[in-house]
Amino acid sequence: MTKEQIKDKIEELRKTLTQYGYEYYVLDTPTVSDFEYDAKMRELIELENENPEFNSPDSPTQRVGGEVSEGFAEVTHTVQMQSLADVFSKEELFEFDERVRSALGVDSVEYVTEMKIDGLSVSLEYENGLFTRGSTRGNGFVGEDITQNLKTIQSIPLKLNEAIPYLEVRGEVYMPQKSFIKLNEQREASGQPLFANPRNAAAGSLRQLDSKIAAERKLDIFVFNVQRVEGKELTNHRQSLDWLADLGFKIIPGNQTFDGISAAYQEVQRIGENRGNLTFDIDGSVIKVNSFAQREILGTTSKTPKWAAAYKFPAEQQKTKLLDVVLQVGRTGVVTPNAVLEPVRIAGSTVSRATLHNIDNIKSKDIRIGDTVVIEKAGDIIPAVVKVIKEDRCGTEVEFNMPENCPVCGEKLIREDGEAAVRCTNSNCPAQQLRSIIHFVSKPAMDIDGLGASIIEQLLDEKLIADSADLYRLKYDDIIKLDRFAEKSAMNLINSISESKSRGLDRLLFGLGIRMIGSRAAKILAERYGNIDALMAATREELSDIPEIGEKMSESIVEYFKQDKSRELVNRFKELSVSTEYTSTVASDILSGKTFVLTGTLPTLKRSEAKSMIESNGGKVSGSVSKKTDYVVAGEEAGSKLDKANALGITVITEEELIKLLNNE
Repeated sequence: MTKEQIKDKIEELRKTLTQYGYEYYVLDTPTVSDFEYDAKMRELIELENENPEFNSPDSPTQRVGGEVSEGFAEVTHTVQMQSLADVFSKEELFEFDERVRSALGVDSVEYVTEMKIDGLSVSLEYENGLFTRGSTRGNGFVGEDITQNLKTIQSIPLKLNEAIPYLEVRGEVYMPQKSFIKLNEQREASGQPLFANPRNAAAGSLRQLDSKIAAERKLDIFVFNVQRVEGKELTNHRQSLDWLADLGFKIIPGNQTFDGISAAYQEVQRIGENRGNLTFDIDGSVIKVNSFAQREILGTTSKTPKWAAAYKFPAEQQKTKLLDVVLQVGRTGVVTPNAVLEPVRIAGSTVSRATLHNIDNIKSKDIRIGDTVVIEKAGDIIPAVVKVIKEDRCGTEVEFNMPENCPVCGEKLIREDGEAAVRCTNSNCPAQQLRSIIHFVSKPAMDIDGLGASIIEQLLDEKLIADSADLYRLKYDDIIKLDRFAEKSAMNLINSISESKSRGLDRLLFGLGIRMIGSRAAKILAERYGNIDALMAATREELSDIPEIGEKMSESIVEYFKQDKSRELVNRFKELSVSTEYTSTVASDILSGKTFVLTGTLPTLKRSEAKSMIESNGGKVSGSVSKKTDYVVAGEEAGSKLDKANALGITVITEEELIKLLNNE
């Protein structure tokens, strides 16, 4: 082919693939098979690689990801990305309508209702119809440039159907429920912590510095607002949504226009009743004044528009049958009762298990096997039983009592005074062994990459390990014979295990899983004693004198190291060259005496990274805001902690300002 023919072929493939993608990702009506789509995509990639002079930013090949950023640049929003005022009842919604009508001097207002997508708000900018930049909401005034990650979202058009001179739109990036379930299954298999909900997963995905990872997460978007436009006159919201759809955007489905708040409220109720049937998460409904002229009159506050309200739904509840109660033994021996349910759909997924917390909770709610129960899923992975529908009882229901012996190993169960938890006392209990090792290899502990729960189960089943110290005896020949291991992955795991030997005393202490000793307490102990021998020799009285280490924690530490098995485990770690010494990571004392609270999603840092930076420079990180808090570091979608900080007059800073503090600027 001549160069001109190649160029024409490339253009033809781009046009065809763009149309296929629009049909699949926006209209949800694919017209070709995945095989045919993939074949054309491979052909286009090959032609573009061989003819780079024809590369274009609007090519479908730009969506595959792979670009790695060093960080995200700041973007100053020319139009503030405001949040919405929340209402929680019919009365509050009608009060909102009364304020609107009073300000406008009218008897009735036309409203548009939309589903409130539970995701991450972003801005998309287009010049002459081409996608040029995408950014997060940030604090509403300044966000982060995440263009490369947004390009991986197939439903975002890289080229509009009209070459409009300039357009900025606002949308909500979300993770479809099926993508969320698949992602958590993959993370569980590899021993990584699970995302709590699709919204957290979407936010984490958009902040991946490697856009290829973002592409693998299968995110989606609904566009719901025109922020700024040049070259087009729009008079109302309904018109703008229709126009956005014509341009190729995926708008929130089911938008409705109503004359008056009563009809709008009925639609809000209908949306709430049907949210369990959706394939994506919503947490409410948005009610907006339709007329842009009326919006102009109403204006905004410093944070929210006066022409819109977000009606927030309560946590979704469903009725189902409690078929049985099963027990799960955790890494510290705590035996947790879980309800086996008649499968029911709630918050977009089918649920067949729910936590019952402990025997006291079961007795106080009088939960019985065979009961009709109400379950609730409020952002958590595992739903909980809220109450029993006692009027549905027929007399065949059976009371549940905790057994005297462990359901896994048969050893005696105990319940200590003042505790709700019932425990298995056998430290060799197989269930405890598995969960103990999963905890030991986790990221906050020894951070052994590639050692997930399923692999640990294989190692235990094959008798290759019996506890966490045995991991350091593993050889390449042990790993390569396990399922799904090739030469490279086996060697990577061996290297990861070897690297973890130098994590230090604080990470090792946390990894041991001593009751009541979290990562913060482990670091305090490591800093105080310096090595594990000194800690093992510490008395209960000495430990109790340490700030933040109370009597119960002191008792737990002493009891743990009093056991022969614990001392033997420590000696084996030493023999296997696992560091039992603490090496200070304090870079400076510049934040000494200062207490920080982290809230919201930070632009470039994970919360754990920000916490580590603060602590390594002498500061303290707390989980709650109080008068003793010096700084609140607020990221995107900061919630009640930010509100409390403002109410108490506590200094609120951004991630950038935190970095400046660390650099003594």
